[in-house]
Amino acid sequence: MAKKGSGGITGPTGGQRQLHVRVKTARKRSTSSARWLERQLNDPYVAAAKREGMRSRAAYKLLEIDDKHRILKPGQRVIDLGAAPGGWSQIAADRVKALDGQGDKRGQVVAIDYLDVEPLPGVDFVKMDFTDEDAEDRLKSMLRDGAADVVMSDMAAPTVGHTRTDHLRIMGLAEAAAHFACDVLSPDGAFLCKVFQGGAERDLLDLLKRNFKTVRHIKPPASRSDSAELYVLATGFRGDKKAEDADN
Repeated sequence: MAKKGSGGITGPTGGQRQLHVRVKTARKRSTSSARWLERQLNDPYVAAAKREGMRSRAAYKLLEIDDKHRILKPGQRVIDLGAAPGGWSQIAADRVKALDGQGDKRGQVVAIDYLDVEPLPGVDFVKMDFTDEDAEDRLKSMLRDGAADVVMSDMAAPTVGHTRTDHLRIMGLAEAAAHFACDVLSPDGAFLCKVFQGGAERDLLDLLKRNFKTVRHIKPPASRSDSAELYVLATGFRGDKKAEDADN
């Protein structure tokens, strides 16, 4: 359960009891669609997101991770990769005080996605595919002093229905995000990224262990228990040029 954070965020229950809703299979609704709709209607995080004005239930994943590991602090510069619909950016902007901070306590959030994102207070958004060759330079140019304190990625590649292929595509995005983080982070910075259980993570973990002091896997309560989704959190970026050169 998410703790109460700044901005009056109370989490999935909000002190209210939620009644279970059953969905029947209609003429134009498949059994799988009915199951998905029933899960959505009965998901306390979905209900909390609607009640508290969050862009998505994913906002509570970042909220829970940050409540425990304290990676977002006032004044930090944050990059959100794969930001749509904006749930993570929304939490980050609040926690780094991108709107109400003063002086060096005023943070910055830069977000990117190839999908449209409705404007968010305190967030600079660029509509662009992160894998485009110009994307990294564009993000750096938007950052204060050209560097970040936190890089976070909730990116997931479109699935093709083949488990192995889908997993490799997702891990490819995670590795691209990690290389970018090692290029843009200031010393002692942090990297948070979605991955999935299923192997093919060794290269990513080796890269992170060379460049960060601590690397751990996290599954926040808001991440559904039946999902293979995990998050890798790397903290204490070394900023060591030798370690970066070893990866090239």
